[in-house]
Amino acid sequence: MKKTTLVFLAIAFLFYNCTDTPKTEKTTTTDKTSKNSIGLVIHGGAGTILKKNMTPEREAEYKAMLEKAAKKGYEILNNGGSSLDAVEQTIHILENSPLFNAGKGAVFANNGKNELDASIMEGKTLNAGAVAGVTNLKNPISAARKVMENSDHVLLARKGAEEFAAAQGLEVVDTSYFYTEARYNSLQRAKEGDKDKAAYIDPYIKDYKYGTVGCVALDKDGNIAAGTSTGGMTNKKWNRVGDSPIIGAGTYANNKTCAVSATGHGEYFIRAAVAHDISAMMEYKNMSLQDAAKEVIQNKLKNMGGDGGIIAIDVKGNLVAEFNTPGMYRAMVDEKGTITIGIYKDE
Repeated sequence: MKKTTLVFLAIAFLFYNCTDTPKTEKTTTTDKTSKNSIGLVIHGGAGTILKKNMTPEREAEYKAMLEKAAKKGYEILNNGGSSLDAVEQTIHILENSPLFNAGKGAVFANNGKNELDASIMEGKTLNAGAVAGVTNLKNPISAARKVMENSDHVLLARKGAEEFAAAQGLEVVDTSYFYTEARYNSLQRAKEGDKDKAAYIDPYIKDYKYGTVGCVALDKDGNIAAGTSTGGMTNKKWNRVGDSPIIGAGTYANNKTCAVSATGHGEYFIRAAVAHDISAMMEYKNMSLQDAAKEVIQNKLKNMGGDGGIIAIDVKGNLVAEFNTPGMYRAMVDEKGTITIGIYKDE
């Protein structure tokens, strides 16, 4: 080998090792990026929920039901179940409780009926399903899933949705199943006061609350899902439908970003496309889930005059509960199974 060639190789070797050119090497991060990461967040509605108006016994009931639902969802995820299954089964528990404005605890419309809405979405395929204004389905969230998986549609309403769900083998109940004296009395008070409010008077705590339940989840395969279910607003008229069954408003899930379930003054959430907006800010502006949720709920929505909040989870397992009201019933479960429950703003 010529001397000039050796000199050139030596210079090249020194240059490569002395410059700031990055080398290819294995790196570690504290971010939750493993596909084994799982997580779940649930909510039971937001609004003027004040500790001074809550008895210790009633607070314990709410927390116990939130914990029961959270444990069910985590059990499914921890055993390798899908985020869709976790969302559906978790919401079943909340729908079956008279404490929350969904399913069994649904409020009454002006016509004396319980008109229920629900939606569900999976982040892997962006497939979604929803039902609106159903009156005889025990678990509307399951009807929403059937629409997603067994039809060519996204949203079915009222009688047609009920007929479809019955044909799918879902449990149909007599409308008397949804009757609770406390909710019925709330309707009478609302009629007497002729109040046209987007919230309802919670008969258990004597406060105004936006009644909805929801769940978001991340499974071991890295797929996320979101679901929302509600009885709407007390004394609502003309078959009013809020944001809960509207994909992109009350529910959204995208494996690129996050899963979101909302609760609040539905008309504002629809106009602001709240759930999708949070995802879009993450995708297009590279914002974190926490920052995107805060911007939408505390600034965009609030500036419009909208009250409420959201729960969300991103594909890394980060958990968020963001709301601009005095309280929101909520529970979080991280990948280790640690459950955190909150009701009031300062928790």
